Amino acid sequence: MNLLSLVTDNITELLVKIVEFTQLRQKVLTQNIKNMHAPGFVPVDLAVDEFSQMMNTAIEEHVRNRRLVLCDSDNIKLGMAGALETRPVPDESAREFLEAGPDSFLEFQVNKLRENSINQRLAAALLRQRKEAASSLHRTT
Repeated sequence: MNLLSLVTDNITELLVKIVEFTQLRQKVLTQNIKNMHAPGFVPVDLAVDEFSQMMNTAIEEHVRNRRLVLCDSDNIKLGMAGALETRPVPDESAREFLEAGPDSFLEFQVNKLRENSINQRLAAALLRQRKEAASSLHRTT
């Protein structure tokens, strides 16, 4: 699905970015599980705190000035046409769980996937609501 085609306003754009980020993160976390037994494997994750700060800053700017400003961070960039580009970073907590044993690591990764899925579903549901509201507004005008 082309998520950028859904962008109609600042808040919708932020929700699209959250969906994009969670989709990318799901792939990274799934790869961690797939590769956990590979020699020299180093678990990674996306820079969730950086993304959260990016979103908080954008929301603060939207509230103050009714405009959207998304700024790149060290590991998260906005590419061509606003596409989200992320760079996985080593996950020290996941490494510690891996050292404790494969079951601990797997449980930790599954919990991250659950949290990520909740965030993705929430953002997608809010996007659907905004789309439905916009559609009903256009029908009444």
